[in-house]
Amino acid sequence: MVKAHSEINLAEFIDQALLNPTATPDQVVRCCAEADRFGFAAICVYPVHVRQAVELLHNKRPKVCTVIGFPTGATTMAVKLFEAQEATDNGATELDVMINLGWLKTGKTNELHRELAEICETTSQTVKAIIETALLTDDEKKVAAEICLDAGVSFLKTNTGWYGGATVADVKLLKQITKDRIGIKASGGIHTAEQAIELILAGATRLGTSRGADIIRQRDTLVKGQE
Repeated sequence: MVKAHSEINLAEFIDQALLNPTATPDQVVRCCAEADRFGFAAICVYPVHVRQAVELLHNKRPKVCTVIGFPTGATTMAVKLFEAQEATDNGATELDVMINLGWLKTGKTNELHRELAEICETTSQTVKAIIETALLTDDEKKVAAEICLDAGVSFLKTNTGWYGGATVADVKLLKQITKDRIGIKASGGIHTAEQAIELILAGATRLGTSRGADIIRQRDTLVKGQE
């Protein structure tokens, strides 16, 4: 595990999240500065903050990601599509889209596929489908993953963080299903460097967390302690 800590560039995996409902423009400034300083893959903010984040990160490494239909996925197809298109127009290049879990659990797979496929096709951006593994059976996770794959998403995202967190078991399951055809974003409850490394070794290609800076500092401390 120590070797893994030193060899994996954790910053490249991290989507730094600022999804507190009380988030302010000043916090967006700090989040963007932190993401730039550490070289995170992206920041993830609410749609209302996208334009500000895009301006702050212009010509910088971190991408701007936002959430669509968050956190329940229970808005209508038209509303999600509009929200996704508006976010794209404002400069977001990655969209974390919460799927409609009610449709999944009642077998409305055609509707679920159509919604995701339309967002992917209309925006032409990186779409990460949030399947909320904490609320699904393993069979439902498999069905959701297969629908998302067929709809053209770029990543499966495990959780919103509102109903449970990412687990190594879920990441391994999604990796087995997807066979590396798309990315896997582990999200929810990732607070330590140890957790981050375990999820990456299980197959995660992105990590959604609000503790990105803490995780990097913990990793650096662990590595130095073994030198």
